[in-house]
Amino acid sequence: MFEKILANVRENTPLVHNITNYVTVNDVANMVLACGGSPIMADDPKEVADITNICNALVINIGTLNERTIESMILAGQAANKVGIPVILDPVGAGASSLRTNTVYRLLNEVQFSVIRGNLSEIKTVHAGSGNTKGVDAAAEDVINEGNLDEMVQFAKMVSEQTRAVIAITGAIDIVANKDEAYVIRNGHPMMSKITGTGCMLTSVVAAYCGANPQEILKSTAAAVSAMGYCGELAHQKVEELNGGTSSFRTYLIDWMSKLDFTLLQGGMNIENR
Repeated sequence: MFEKILANVRENTPLVHNITNYVTVNDVANMVLACGGSPIMADDPKEVADITNICNALVINIGTLNERTIESMILAGQAANKVGIPVILDPVGAGASSLRTNTVYRLLNEVQFSVIRGNLSEIKTVHAGSGNTKGVDAAAEDVINEGNLDEMVQFAKMVSEQTRAVIAITGAIDIVANKDEAYVIRNGHPMMSKITGTGCMLTSVVAAYCGANPQEILKSTAAAVSAMGYCGELAHQKVEELNGGTSSFRTYLIDWMSKLDFTLLQGGMNIENR
């Protein structure tokens, strides 16, 4: 199944509409291209519905909110729901301010999402309406580890049932779940947290994978999370070989995504079904 998911992305070149934040927008576009998709960025209320209508998936990322883009997110999300394409929410920093938290809840009320991807603090906010964050990062206590893994898998399933979306909680250990089934993914490297935008990039890779495989949202999301994590592992190896730093790591991360096929991913994929 994962082999077909990757092949469909390369063969179909899904067009992904990204309403994302201006801190990471260029890296997001390059990562979508690298994984086999095609990015388009539009955030004016006068055109977002038209752009969404020609796309295969939509990303709504709240990293840099303002009143104009909030309205655009609602319009685009509703257009995506109308034409039946996957909609991916990245609730960046939810819980850090009332604007972010209230916007997430407005979005959840007015748009049906296919996938919600965030760190544990953000997903706790999605669930409860409040949570602990450290800016746009997870709070120190919100770490998934082997000790709380079973509990967190059940939490992800519960939030999925609550939101009717696949939930992707990413961190040291990743969980991708719907209400009935979960994947635990142990790919990635701590250096991924040392550059900005890896979460935003991942969210748009999820969108590309789901856009190319709209009938397999859970498996497509799990494949995207594993792929991004493994590319992080490969990028770190390359940085170590060349005595590089964080800027080099970002470049190699995109490089490896552009070279990734199922044969390569199969050699490093660390994924468990629960």
